[in-house]
Amino acid sequence: MTNDECLMTNELKGVGGSDGAGRGASRVVYGYAVVIAVFHLVANLGGTLPTLWFNALHFAFLGSLAFLLPGRGRDWVPAVLLFLGAAYLPLAAEAMHQRGEVLVTADRIAAAVAIFAALAVCRRTSGWVMPILGTVALIYVLGVGRYLDGLLHFRGVSLERVLYRFYFTDEGLFGFVATISATYVFMFILFSAFLLKSVAGEFVIRLAQRVTARLPGGGGYVAVLASGLTGTINGSAIANTVATGSITIPLMKRYGFSGTFAAGLEAAASTGGQILPPVMGAGAFIIAQYTGLPYSAVIGAALLPALLYYFSLMVAVWMETRKLGLPAIVPERLETARELGRAGLPFVVPLGVLVTLLLRGYSPAYAAGAGIVAIAVLAQFGGVTRMGWRAVVDALAMGSRLAAPTATLLIASGLVIGALNLTGSGVALAQLMVGWSGGSLLAALVLVAGASLILGLGLPVTAAYVVMAVVAVPALEELGVAVLAAHMIVFWFSQDSNVTPPVCLAAFAAAGIAGSPPFATGMTAWRLAKALYLVPLLFAYRPLITGSWDERLVISGFAAVGLVLFFAAMAGVLRGPLGKGGRAAALVAAVACGWPDVWVNVAGAVALPMLWWSGRAQPRTVSE
Repeated sequence: MTNDECLMTNELKGVGGSDGAGRGASRVVYGYAVVIAVFHLVANLGGTLPTLWFNALHFAFLGSLAFLLPGRGRDWVPAVLLFLGAAYLPLAAEAMHQRGEVLVTADRIAAAVAIFAALAVCRRTSGWVMPILGTVALIYVLGVGRYLDGLLHFRGVSLERVLYRFYFTDEGLFGFVATISATYVFMFILFSAFLLKSVAGEFVIRLAQRVTARLPGGGGYVAVLASGLTGTINGSAIANTVATGSITIPLMKRYGFSGTFAAGLEAAASTGGQILPPVMGAGAFIIAQYTGLPYSAVIGAALLPALLYYFSLMVAVWMETRKLGLPAIVPERLETARELGRAGLPFVVPLGVLVTLLLRGYSPAYAAGAGIVAIAVLAQFGGVTRMGWRAVVDALAMGSRLAAPTATLLIASGLVIGALNLTGSGVALAQLMVGWSGGSLLAALVLVAGASLILGLGLPVTAAYVVMAVVAVPALEELGVAVLAAHMIVFWFSQDSNVTPPVCLAAFAAAGIAGSPPFATGMTAWRLAKALYLVPLLFAYRPLITGSWDERLVISGFAAVGLVLFFAAMAGVLRGPLGKGGRAAALVAAVACGWPDVWVNVAGAVALPMLWWSGRAQPRTVSE
């Protein structure tokens, strides 16, 4: 568990409070968080609540909890108002329908309170971006749109209609995005919390160290492997950075990497966890929901691109190792396969249960619940992974706490998506994007990447993707991109805010661990994570997402060669140092490897061995 999570859990339990009243309040909030987790477990695994009611209660619980979390003081009055405003819906919806959808005063007050509270709690947990977007959306719907010309003209609707649609229907706060939050997102965050409490994450580090023990610069490979494995189930790049980086960053520095490179690599590797199946930070399930495709089809399409991303990071480590002439540092004792196997059970078996159930057609929420049960059972068998009842309760509380900020953002994003759908401005913005691109797919991709980065400055990647998909996917489809490929493009581009200055939170978190300059760390992370921009080009111009497995494997092979050449051009080293001419040739060959023509690909790939043998070998430092 990270230091931040330890502190949060202790504060939730009332440990270290300044006085008796503070400790008592902390215990109340801790118990409330446990109740919230139990409610979601029961509702997801066997409940029969109508979806709209469940979504409203999900917001009532997690929105009020977000007001009570330590850090900025506990706001009890807003918490109670939010809870009452959201929880009113299950109590009043049936009566409202019997009145023929006519609202009474209490309906209007509850709807207004819920909408305002959704924006207020987002400002508390995540800043001003979503409150501003939501407010602009509401103002536009209520009538400002009538003053706009062209595609964005909208005559407006009454306040009564806005309150009804955004509160009592699935076209606003409690629509499909809230369903995603209450099921997929919450359950997988809870699954991650149980893994953290079982200390299963330590196995990831130990396995990565064992695999890379004899490699020069092995600490860099440990960071890539450990962050990737953690990312298979972790829903947050920042949490991944802190959890694995607290071990891998000092390890990389001990191997000889600079603090800036170590932190940048950790941030880039942790960001990749969001695009790596089977969970993809809940993105796999959201994309399946958007496209109507089976979950298996989504993760099948996502696998090879994600592996290409991590391959590019391995290449970057190899290049840096050759530049610095780093030796291998072999531990005095390597763990045996038996020792690793025993330590890995609480990680491997729950993940296996999860993936097996998902592929057999069970709902993601049910699969996550089964994975949680598997963790709790397996973690009873000895060693550091043992979980007592206290650890189980702590995991429940931690899951609710970690889910609260994301849940409030996703639910508030329902206001923006509802406004885009109600006014038709989502289609209008897509048409504007096509117009601004001049019909050029490459220009449209640049626009999508820029818009995703700007939106990601204030929103987590999941929320940024959900909002961007409404506008960008139709534009890309109009330019000839298949729907799944279009969603993958937007999803990949939405990750870049974690590693792209000026606001790159994963990189800043890693810089805090490494003691490196934050902006320089962000620039390094951005440089290392270039595959976030390069691989989606293959989604648009090559059938890496939609083709047969034979086609996709061939494209991936040439793409892997192209990534080696690209990073060689960036680093200025391959077998040995590359001059200006060699770097230019490597860059041209890298472009050729991704070109939509197989013979051009072959020509580009041939450049790799030619550049390798034309260079002089890099001197190697011998380990003492």
